[in-house]
Amino acid sequence: MRIKFVAILAIAVLTVSSAKAQFATGADIVSSYIWRGVPQETTKGVPNIQPYVSFTTGGLTVGSWASSSFLGDVKEVDLYATYTFSPAFALTVTDYNWGFSHPKGYFYYAKGTDHFFEASLAYTGPATFPLGVSVNTMFAGSDTLSTGKAAFSTYAELNYPITANVKVFCGGSLGKSLKVYNTSGFAITNIGIKVSKAIIITDKFSLPAYGILGANLSNTNYDASTKPTSIYFVAGVTL
Repeated sequence: MRIKFVAILAIAVLTVSSAKAQFATGADIVSSYIWRGVPQETTKGVPNIQPYVSFTTGGLTVGSWASSSFLGDVKEVDLYATYTFSPAFALTVTDYNWGFSHPKGYFYYAKGTDHFFEASLAYTGPATFPLGVSVNTMFAGSDTLSTGKAAFSTYAELNYPITANVKVFCGGSLGKSLKVYNTSGFAITNIGIKVSKAIIITDKFSLPAYGILGANLSNTNYDASTKPTSIYFVAGVTL
């Protein structure tokens, strides 16, 4: 058994080495946590730290992304896998988990799970017309309607860089979404502009920063505690 384990480990190491695999980690600190135009904190305007760790080999990247409020409550830990087919197309499958409220723990995936599973297809245009397009659909897990049937909540977004550090975006829910976007049908939930800037600290070190001014134009919601914000501003720095 030990010999087999060592052999498998050796093959894995050789495979990783040949593929020039890379690990990466980092974190953003944001003034508030707003995702696709929907606030994710019950207490608005609370800063969050959002770390990530990833492993890339060839066109495949697997990793985890999280967000934790400065108030001390862990809000979210997600797992994801992305395969980049070309510079233009990438497919991502994400396992979202908000809140960890299930009594059987984080890794409970059976009926009644807290997890939401999403498939996302992203397109990035060439340098001559760098339009970004993404379609993101929840396909399994806790994304259900009041009837108990799957909602298949879908969010689509267009974005376009005006300059190297300014990008405009417009996205929305394409249908009824009870638990994710609080919409009863098609609605623009996320439209705005993102401006990035490098803050020079020393001659050899700068701190990437950004500001996002956006609005949620949806006029429907199911839960008053998660009512979409009509307009928002998020400031962030990347460590």
